[in-house]
Amino acid sequence: MSVVQNLKPERVFHYFGEICKIPHGSGNVEGISDYLVKFAGDKGLYCIQDEWKNVVIVKEAAPGYEAAAPVILQGHMDMVAVKKPGAGIDMEKEGLRLAVDGDFLYARDTSLGGDDGIAVAYALAILESEEIAHPRLEVILTVDEEVGMDGARGLDVSMLQGKRMVNLDSEEEGIFLAGCAGGARVDWTLPVSRRKQEGAVYEIGVQGLLGGHSGAEIDKGRGNANCLMARLLYELSDIAGLGLAELSGGLADNAIPREAVAIVVLAGEGREQEEARFMEKIKSVEKEWQQEMQTKDPGVCISVKKMPSGSREVVDGEEWMKLVRLLFGAPDGVQAMSADIEGLVETSLNMGIMNLEKGRAVVQFSVRSSLESAKWALIRKLESLARLAGAQQAVRGDYPGWAFRKDSPFRDMAADVYRKLYGKGPEIQAIHAGLECGLLMAKIPGLECISIGPDMKDIHTTEERLSISSTERVWDYILELLKQCK
Repeated sequence: MSVVQNLKPERVFHYFGEICKIPHGSGNVEGISDYLVKFAGDKGLYCIQDEWKNVVIVKEAAPGYEAAAPVILQGHMDMVAVKKPGAGIDMEKEGLRLAVDGDFLYARDTSLGGDDGIAVAYALAILESEEIAHPRLEVILTVDEEVGMDGARGLDVSMLQGKRMVNLDSEEEGIFLAGCAGGARVDWTLPVSRRKQEGAVYEIGVQGLLGGHSGAEIDKGRGNANCLMARLLYELSDIAGLGLAELSGGLADNAIPREAVAIVVLAGEGREQEEARFMEKIKSVEKEWQQEMQTKDPGVCISVKKMPSGSREVVDGEEWMKLVRLLFGAPDGVQAMSADIEGLVETSLNMGIMNLEKGRAVVQFSVRSSLESAKWALIRKLESLARLAGAQQAVRGDYPGWAFRKDSPFRDMAADVYRKLYGKGPEIQAIHAGLECGLLMAKIPGLECISIGPDMKDIHTTEERLSISSTERVWDYILELLKQCK
């Protein structure tokens, strides 16, 4: 029996369970996109699947709502697909292993994809029903939102009639988002040459960090495993005969890295003495970190594993120091707070991925800002650092922010529906994370948006949780909102 079979709302969790059977990490969306097209065909609904694999499904107004203005429901079908080390699952080919813990739904050993699978599930449950009151519905389900909003950027909106949109990509019930940061992905590529080196081989791991979403959690000051590994390697750089053979960290540029791994080779005369210094320095750095982060990230630790001695290819001496200095000197985290909205991050960046590959090192950042000028100033600062080190920089996935509007009749109406349903108004906020609203508002003149969703915890991580009771309350609200959209 499926673990979601008895969860309510029944049809929402039915479709969420069906979605979770289909691998749908960013860049691997053909299966879920085709599933949505088949759903629309089986239900006799008008559907478009474009070259990007975005899907738009239209359902005409319910009886009595023919004269009502259309409403757009919008979310994305891709997820950040991450797993625990040794999880034993191929997320490109296998479905998720769902489980329930009290009020929370999660996936064993992997991320859940509640962001934004719950939007897809809500939409399908509404589209299949013949009992829900609603105006004409235009459901937009995009691809690859998590890697730069490529689907929304390529979407043709010319057939859409709606000027009111409910984005279902938020993670906190009772909060209406009415603005978000813009962002971009920045990639560094640094050429490196290698040479053979024989000696004692050690695997070093930065572990135990909380990680999190690089927008929603960036203000919490959590440790970035990539940045910490760069700091550790810099501290170890005066160890005679130390060579860097392997380096990797992070799983997604928009997730704060929880782990990073380096393999180093210690060679040369007097190796025993240098090995002792090597271990002493690691213990000293670990102690410093645990003191620094005892409140923000108390689980931080450094693992050291001695491997069989032998010959490895290591980065050439001068180039390995150039790489370490570049990584250590790169900015990360909050760069500026908003002057207009108290407590809101204005500008930030996250060193999400680093990998030492054959002939090159690759580093990937997620850059965010509610100010376009500040976003590009930070991107150019990164470019200046890259050029000093001889690295190349590329920018991709640039998307605009969603500017807060003081006046929004649709938002006011939606807030009034919430107030009547729950006896209190929603909180109206802006968020530092990115949403597709900005891109779609640029394509659809006069579009008004709100972004809502049920409670979720630790999205983009293997600790992701979706509240079952909150999912039901938000479902009830969506149905009431549609009912009132006459």
